[in-house]
Amino acid sequence: MRGRTGLALGGAAAVLAWGEWVNWRWSRALVGVDGGGGGAEAVVVLGYRNRRPTANFVNRWRVRAGIRSVDAGGARETRVIFSGGAAVGPTAEAQLMAGYATSVLGFDGTVLLEDRSTTTWENITNVIPLLEDADRIKIVSQPAHALKARAYLRRRRPDLAQRLVRADDYRPGEWLLGKPLLGLYGLWALRGLTAEERKAAP
Repeated sequence: MRGRTGLALGGAAAVLAWGEWVNWRWSRALVGVDGGGGGAEAVVVLGYRNRRPTANFVNRWRVRAGIRSVDAGGARETRVIFSGGAAVGPTAEAQLMAGYATSVLGFDGTVLLEDRSTTTWENITNVIPLLEDADRIKIVSQPAHALKARAYLRRRRPDLAQRLVRADDYRPGEWLLGKPLLGLYGLWALRGLTAEERKAAP
């Protein structure tokens, strides 16, 4: 009995460790080194399917991750761009996220909305005009989804992709029980990316 319990606990620990590792790795792919300080920064928060008239659990977490990704090191200008249209509900995801950021979290920084996108490719295509003058670009979502978006930016605008730096959307232990499932989903979602696009930053 003890042996089976030990094996079960060991297996569970291995699954959790794998979930942490794969999400950690994805969070570091296709990003450069953030020199910090100065310049203009753009934090792009990608929306998630939202049927309700208020931001759902996933979108609320993404907003919090976006706000904590705002550079505290003295950026000359930081804008938070909420991206997402009305994919499944009556209200654009961008509007719901912006409302949560300002009304609930009290965020009083610069907020821009991109409220037409219904796919990740459209998210990236439609935010490009808002990124042209940014010195640093952060894309916020669950790690696999954010990596997919960074890969899309690299395909559309390699010059802008050179300005990508890490967002604060991965933290050890956060989403601990869900990370193995996010990892499995990520393996499926990222199947179209090349090995080079999956490569973690040094």
